[in-house]
Amino acid sequence: MGPAPRTLELFYDVLSPYSWLGFEILCRYKNIWNVHLQLRPSFIAGIMKDSGNRPPALVPRKGKYMEADVRRLGQHIQVPINTPKDFFSVILEKGSLSAMRFLTALNLEHPEMLEKASRELWMRVWSRDEDITEPQSILAAAEKAGMSTEQARRILEKASTTQVKNQLKETTDAACKYGAFGLPVTVAHVDGQTHMLFGCDRMELLAYLLGEKWMGPVPPAVGSRL
Repeated sequence: MGPAPRTLELFYDVLSPYSWLGFEILCRYKNIWNVHLQLRPSFIAGIMKDSGNRPPALVPRKGKYMEADVRRLGQHIQVPINTPKDFFSVILEKGSLSAMRFLTALNLEHPEMLEKASRELWMRVWSRDEDITEPQSILAAAEKAGMSTEQARRILEKASTTQVKNQLKETTDAACKYGAFGLPVTVAHVDGQTHMLFGCDRMELLAYLLGEKWMGPVPPAVGSRL
């Protein structure tokens, strides 16, 4: 019997394109490395506020760089990212609260569906430039992820409950306590130590900390899935 899997927590928000990139890499490696991956839907606006950080897009040079950076990384990691046309409206006005509450509710009721539903919400906002704030938009993503209409509606109703609102806040607070100032954040629990890594470009370092082999963002045994 081999050593027990090490726990990885991935804190993410579907409003964050870098979260999507990190999410796909870890989903590709979760069955290659000896790890237990915990997906932790969080609220990026709450983390930014708590840490005193500002969205990169508010700094013109950072915003311009980010648009090119995300496009290049998407090609490299084989994730079909396209920047929304009305970027500022999507990021700064519409936000992701409804979507992240839905994913939080889903994680409580059907955690086995969380990966697919998260991916479909990212596909909507960061690939096809579609809405993720209206109930029908969230339901469409859920059904595309394989949920029945009845099941999706039930989760959407639960998303507005105090239980779910409190759970999303607790998860976001947990990310802040680890030191998060943005997303994605990967927290690795290895040999009694806790390592917090920010961004989607620390996966080679993560492999080193785990004592695992890094085979690039698209490991040959798995492929991109997208």
